[in-house]
Formats: sequence, C-alpha cells, structure tokens
Amino acid sequence: MCNGHKLSTGGNYNFLHKRISMKNKYLNNFFVFFVGLSLSIQIHAQSWKFIKEKDGIKLYSRQETGNKLQTFKGVSKINIPVDQVFELLEDVNHREWWDKNLDQIKLLKYEKDKLSQYYLVYKMPWPFTNRDMYVEVTTSINQSTGEHKLTAVPLAGTQKEYENLVRIKNYKQQWIIKPLSKDITQVELEFYVSPAENLPDWLINMILIDSPINSINGLRAQFKK
Repeated sequence: MCNGHKLSTGGNYNFLHKRISMKNKYLNNFFVFFVGLSLSIQIHAQSWKFIKEKDGIKLYSRQETGNKLQTFKGVSKINIPVDQVFELLEDVNHREWWDKNLDQIKLLKYEKDKLSQYYLVYKMPWPFTNRDMYVEVTTSINQSTGEHKLTAVPLAGTQKEYENLVRIKNYKQQWIIKPLSKDITQVELEFYVSPAENLPDWLINMILIDSPINSINGLRAQFKK
C-alpha cells in the first residue's frame, strides 16, 4: 500500500506540474501577443501622414495617441553646411527671426552646445489673451553621423503665472539637422503645442499647420541676408 500510495502521489505531482507549465505557457503567449498588439497600435497612431509640399518643404502630420491635436513636421534641404545651420539655431543673440508673434524673449540660462532656457511672451490677436511660457532647449550632437538635435520643452518646475497672460504648459519643438554632403543640410522641424485656448481642436490644427514651413523659410532667409 505504501508503494502504491507513493506511485499515486508521484502521478498527481507530474499531472499538476504539466498543468501549471501549460498555464504559464499560455500566459506568456498572451503577454507577448498583448505587448505586440500594443506596440502595433502605438506605432500606427504615431505614423506620419504626408500633407503637402510648399517652397520645397514637405509637410507631415501625426495624430498623437489620446489627443485630437496634431504634431506637424517639415522636412527640407538647405544649401548650407550643417555647422553653420546649427550655429544659427543655437545663437541666443540672434532670435528676431524665430516668430513674428513673439513679443518678449528673455534668456534665463545658457550653456554652449548643451542647453538654454527662455521666458517667452506671445502676442495674440484680439480677442485672445497673450500667452507666455518657460522653455528649456537641450542640444545633442552625434559625432559619428554629424546629426544635431535641439529639443524645446516646457521648463520643469513651478514658475510664477501672471493674471494678464495664459501659460502654455504643453509644448514641444525639435530641430533635427543632418549633413547630406559638405555643403547641403537636411532640416527637420517637429512642432506641437496646446495653446490653452477654448477653441475646437480642428481649428487649432488649421491655424498651426503651416508653422514648420514658416519657421524653415525663416531659417533660410537668414542665410540670404
């Protein structure tokens, strides 16, 4: 009886072990499927859609996940060496071309080839209230490829807000410049902003859609002076 009981116990153990192993296998397969599906949805949601080409600048839009506002991207080529383009973009003393609606630009901090921080005030047409924001721009340079990135996002921390201004807190702008040859540079500009205004998203998208084109044209114009 003892031997028979041992054999019975061993059989039950093997059966349970197989059931647990099969269950874990199914759970692992489900987890892999779920992660793959999530990544597929995320990639699909973040794919760029070509809109148009104007002034030699290709314009794209991207629908952000969980947000009806769009990110816009402009891509073009400039017959200027990449180092000269980067020098202009990083020049904290040469900012008058940035945006015609900028009413105030105050430099808060600057570390060459690393970061810069600004306080900006945007003048808005009536009946809208003027906007302001604190921005931090970080710089990265890939020494192998020569690619330069300047990424601007809201400055972390709590800054004083003013009653006569509306603070922009959701914003991103990124310049990516790549050398295609010694004297030709590919320029990319991604732009997203939520202007903190009680306006339909479709109207905000319509107002902001040409922002990358205007900025890249503004950049080009500086080299024609």
